[in-house]
Order: sequence, then structure tokens, then C-alpha cells
Amino acid sequence: MESELVLHNGGCHCKKVRWKVQAPISVIAWKCNCSDCSMRGNVHFVVPRQRFELLSDSNQFITTYTFGTHTAKHTFCKVCGITSFYTPRSNPDGIAVTLACLDPGTLSHVEIRHADGKNWEDFFHRSGIALQSKIHSSQ
Repeated sequence: MESELVLHNGGCHCKKVRWKVQAPISVIAWKCNCSDCSMRGNVHFVVPRQRFELLSDSNQFITTYTFGTHTAKHTFCKVCGITSFYTPRSNPDGIAVTLACLDPGTLSHVEIRHADGKNWEDFFHRSGIALQSKIHSSQ
């Protein structure tokens, strides 16, 4: 979904982890059924890493969990436990932003798609999700 880029802010529940991300006002978000995302109820959208910035002293409140291939880096707040963003296996060069952790008011539209994390290899090759962490010339 191509649209103008705006600055979105967000973070965790206790607000110890805060960030800003430059992303379209209209996004494609993924509801994943992998073992981790399904337990957390995760719905996320992916952005190029260079469009994401962790704010102030947020880094001191982050810890990371990995499993399986250890490509995905599931970051969460040490205080409240919320995963407001992470590095996804599908896009190790990008950031997955948890939709529910965005501050309200900057999105105009969200299209939610199913991510078949239980059949990850097949999903990855047919979905085109890897392109979401790339900067395109029109952006």
C-alpha cells in the first residue's frame, strides 16, 4: 500500500520504551499464527530499519528473546513485558511495529492480512512480505 509517509509515535504500556517510525498513513498489517505471535495476539506492520528510531533511554528497558532459527529478535520491555516492536524473521533488515502500540491518530487505514507462520517457508515465498522492509524509489 503506497501512501505518504508520516511520523508515528508509539511504545510499550509503561512508556519506558518509546519510539518513532516513519511509515505510510495506510499500512498492511500482518496477523501471524506462529507459536509466538499467536500467543501474544500480535498484529504488526513492517518498515525499513532506517525509518525506525528508539527514543531517549528506551534501550536500557529492552530485553530480547529468540528461538528456532534465532533470526527474529523479539524485543520487549523489561518493566511491563510488552513487545511494541521487534526484528521479524521475514525481514531481518526491518522492524515489525506492533499495531496496538502506536499512539492513536496517525493512521488512516489498516489492511490486515493473514501471515501463515505455522507454514513459514511457504508463506514467506508467496506473500511478498520481504519487500516491506525495502525503501522504494517512490517513498
